Amino acid sequence: MADLQELVSFLDKELRTSEIKDYSGAMNGLQLENNGTVNRVISAVDASLAVIEEAAQEGGGLLLVHHGMFWQGAQHITGPYFRKIKAAIEGNLAIYSSHLPLDVHPELGNNVRLARAIGLTDIRPILEKNGFAMGVVGGWSEGRAALAKAVENVLERSPYQCPGGSSEIRQVAVMTGGAGSEVAEIARLGIDTFVTGEGPHWSYIEAEERCLNVFYAGHYATETFGVRALARLLGEKFGLESSFIKRPGGL
Repeated sequence: MADLQELVSFLDKELRTSEIKDYSGAMNGLQLENNGTVNRVISAVDASLAVIEEAAQEGGGLLLVHHGMFWQGAQHITGPYFRKIKAAIEGNLAIYSSHLPLDVHPELGNNVRLARAIGLTDIRPILEKNGFAMGVVGGWSEGRAALAKAVENVLERSPYQCPGGSSEIRQVAVMTGGAGSEVAEIARLGIDTFVTGEGPHWSYIEAEERCLNVFYAGHYATETFGVRALARLLGEKFGLESSFIKRPGGL
């Protein structure tokens, strides 16, 4: 067993939760408390109804998510939203959410973990904003086809490609989730290839015009790394069992 507030204090400090600016609906930090004790740590990408119901089954857990309970802003506590809260409270489940603080963490973050997993070298931060780097970039020397295969092997899905640049790749930028709109910034840095989760329609056109390769690898698929690493760290530090609930949406 571990004290909830001790876990929250550790997470807030490690993730710089109060320092990193984010979308207001992210509401990073502890979103729902339980009775104050935690016997296990569960991680998932989204605080969806299905995830919360599964996480709450055994009682007394702490659920770590990347997309929290208030993503759509204030809403009536009815329907599925009521069922989420009811399931969590009845299952004595605490919920902690970390969006941008987890994306950009230099060791636990989605960006750096994905970059390492696909085999990039000499990884460094890029696109600093409000005191933190929005993405990372690393070296690659095996060509565009090999990178596509590496991404597919890691994420267990084929990335959708915009082959706007050369098939000979030197540098690969990584920004997970919905960062496809950053194509112009990536190209401006002289980087030839960009791996992200998803992007708007116009990002493909702009990438072509700027001679940039883009791999749209899936929003969910690119953002499982951070919560899993965070849950493992918390479990090891506080002697708790940790697990991951897989619930992909396919996008």
